[in-house]
Amino acid sequence: MIPDPTKATRRAVLAGGTALAAVGMAGGGVAGQAKGMGEVLDRHDALGLADLVRRRKASPSELLEAAITRAEALNPRFNFMAQKHYDFARAEIARGLPKGQFTGVPWLLKDLAAYIEGLPTEGGSRINKGQRGLFTTELVARYRRAGLVVFGKTTTPEFGLTGTTESALMGPTRNPWNPARIAGGSSGGAAAAVAAGVIPAAHASDGGGSIRIPASCCGLFGMKPSRGRTPMGPYRTEGWGGLSTQHVITRSVRDSAALLDVTHGIEPGSRYAAPTPDGTFLSQVGRAPGKLRIALMRTPSNGAPVDPECMRVLNETAKLCESLGHHVEEAVPKLDAAALGQASFVLIASSLSADILDRAKSLGIETGPDVLEPITLAFVEYGKTTTGSDFARANNTMQGAAVTVGQFMADYDVILSPTLAAPPLELGRINLTPGVPFAEWGQRAAMFSPFTQMANFTGQPSMSVPLGMSADGLPIGMLFTGRYGEEALLFRLAGQLESAAPWAGRRAQV
Repeated sequence: MIPDPTKATRRAVLAGGTALAAVGMAGGGVAGQAKGMGEVLDRHDALGLADLVRRRKASPSELLEAAITRAEALNPRFNFMAQKHYDFARAEIARGLPKGQFTGVPWLLKDLAAYIEGLPTEGGSRINKGQRGLFTTELVARYRRAGLVVFGKTTTPEFGLTGTTESALMGPTRNPWNPARIAGGSSGGAAAAVAAGVIPAAHASDGGGSIRIPASCCGLFGMKPSRGRTPMGPYRTEGWGGLSTQHVITRSVRDSAALLDVTHGIEPGSRYAAPTPDGTFLSQVGRAPGKLRIALMRTPSNGAPVDPECMRVLNETAKLCESLGHHVEEAVPKLDAAALGQASFVLIASSLSADILDRAKSLGIETGPDVLEPITLAFVEYGKTTTGSDFARANNTMQGAAVTVGQFMADYDVILSPTLAAPPLELGRINLTPGVPFAEWGQRAAMFSPFTQMANFTGQPSMSVPLGMSADGLPIGMLFTGRYGEEALLFRLAGQLESAAPWAGRRAQV
């Protein structure tokens, strides 16, 4: 068994990286004062909780009620719960849970494209208010077969369209590290729930950074898997023309690996599947990655300025990697940021417009500001104008980028950059009702998250690792992107970084 990193005491970081762990232990507040099973939630990651259930040191009902109690106490402050399925979860336990790797562990789904038949999923949009699943998605079925107990869904911006979780339907989700700041998006509710200590891991999805952005904002580990690694069906087996994928946000690296073990693999109708790993992903976490060739990317392809705090942590991370025996040198794949931005806009707007217009037709209504937010409406209107040729050209642009980056990575194992160009923004800056023209909103969003989208364009695995903090106490993640299909290597590197610069003791004071 991989050691539980949440039980580890804080250790000194290796030479050159001391600033990466220079943050005090959290204390006080609801999380610090929680008793009984609440303390169990604090001390263990998801694998640790499952082990307690297996050894009869805790019951699924006890863990569920502790998570519900904590969610009820903290949600009014941070607003991460979109749906509450408490009675559904209690009934699941009463019927008897499957014997799996995570039996009895409480679980939250993102309220976007993660359906349980008969239960609501609204995607952060007023147009979907009251919508209930007609089927259970394959990923959710795999979670449940692993023994996870779904007790609710987390907030998302409307249709996952931006890097903050603020919506007209649900209001703003707040960062547990600083409630005036964003929790990131579009899986901000998941990240806020984990950072607040409700559960140690939660489902998330990523079409342009939506796992890694909130992981960075909330001081957590977030792995975006390779395209085709996890199921997206059965309604359809890819999202946004292949840009989107699903996995989790976690406190520990080993939870992310083990959760990928129970969910990855081809599903009926898949157009593609990522190559099967050699052994489990969990087994990779304790293995040495060897001497890696790391390309250091200081400047994003769109030329966005990077905050000095993020650059400081990037420099410290590069030194840490060198102290671990890796070779680090500055190198950047040559990509046309403008062409890729336009291509992604075409793919997303086309896909979104089709879905929303179909939804409006089924309801017998027109799309408008009473059911959609301004930026979403702009996407829909643009999507109406795109043609099949536009979509094909956009797809060709993405494939060209994948080839370019693939050739670049013949000389490198990993690309290292900041996850974001700045620490978490103030609320209201990049939401979908910004009070500024669409072009200005797009500029703001692109400047904040200029590094994450490349892996969505190319389909590569990419992870945000919580290696730094700003001077005013906000998390700063570092982004490591690997070759297509090589999550195993990233998990080996992540496990090494977690041991060298442990973050388990860093918690938001809630």
